[in-house]
Amino acid sequence: MGKVILITGPARSGKSEWAENLALQSNKSVVYVATALLDPTDQEWQNRIQQHQQRRPSTWVTQEVPTALSAMLANVKPDTCVLVDSLGTWVANFLEKEDIDWEKTVQSFLDTVELVAADLIFVAEETGWGVIPAYPIGRKFRDRLGNLVRKLANISQAVYLVTAGHALNLTILGTPLEKRS
Repeated sequence: MGKVILITGPARSGKSEWAENLALQSNKSVVYVATALLDPTDQEWQNRIQQHQQRRPSTWVTQEVPTALSAMLANVKPDTCVLVDSLGTWVANFLEKEDIDWEKTVQSFLDTVELVAADLIFVAEETGWGVIPAYPIGRKFRDRLGNLVRKLANISQAVYLVTAGHALNLTILGTPLEKRS
């Protein structure tokens, strides 16, 4: 298993920038995995994607992987650093799935992560710090992402919280809770 790093935090906190910095520090060839679905009718979304694209070095390979993340990760070369941005959009792409099918997807993903020899950096949003969403789909998204992040943190060598432009290494500063399956 390669090195697994999880970076989490609120919107516009600097998560992606911290992940990009860590990927550069790896001194490996970087594969940037974009999980977002492109929507040419949403200009604001396009602007966000362009901001990310403009920050990335031209030497990085970009792959758009909105759903087949496990299959993509299973095929990466060991001498690579893979940056996945973000798990929140990946989860959103599966909200139509029934809970049992989603759990199978998560388990397949976690099993794959544990087998990959490349270094992996995952960016995930924190969504549960505010009010409980008023709609079932919002609660489903929040709960699925929160559970996925916690499970991934259990197998990560480093977990960072990025907020207000500052990265905190939770692996050093925090005390892990008992692992949940």
